[in-house]
Amino acid sequence: MERTLIILKPDSVQRGLVGEIVSRFEKVGLKIVAMKMLSPSIEDYQHHYETIGKVISRRGQEVFDVTVEFMMEGPVVAIVLEGIEAVELVRKMIGTTEPKNAAPGTIRGDYTHMSFEYANNVSKSTVPNVIHASGDKSDAEQEIAHWFSESEMYDYETINEKHVRTKPKK
Repeated sequence: MERTLIILKPDSVQRGLVGEIVSRFEKVGLKIVAMKMLSPSIEDYQHHYETIGKVISRRGQEVFDVTVEFMMEGPVVAIVLEGIEAVELVRKMIGTTEPKNAAPGTIRGDYTHMSFEYANNVSKSTVPNVIHASGDKSDAEQEIAHWFSESEMYDYETINEKHVRTKPKK
């Protein structure tokens, strides 16, 4: 099974959306194998957003600084989800990074609406888009290893697994 990381950002936590968002992933058949609330350090975000995500390299120091400033506004909830093609499924469920363009029915489409233009030119902030999700399998592996130790991961079987996953034939 494939694993991916999501981080419910400070705006999710502050707006009381954590349970609602998590339930969407559970309802589709993804399994929570690790979850914790934390207040990461600047160093944690440096590793996450630049060492792994290359935000400074791709988008510049200003974008990185604004993003980290926003992420430091409150606690976050980090979750490892497991399932068939979990990375791709989660990316589809959350919608595009820019909330304004996220389709209705996606997490960002249902809970956010700001545009990059407004964030950059009016509010001079990052776009509050409630959730981070690993971009690909490689990022997922690195991000999971950064935010969770092996001892924080749980292996168990859910009652739903037999209904949403088929076992390989022998």
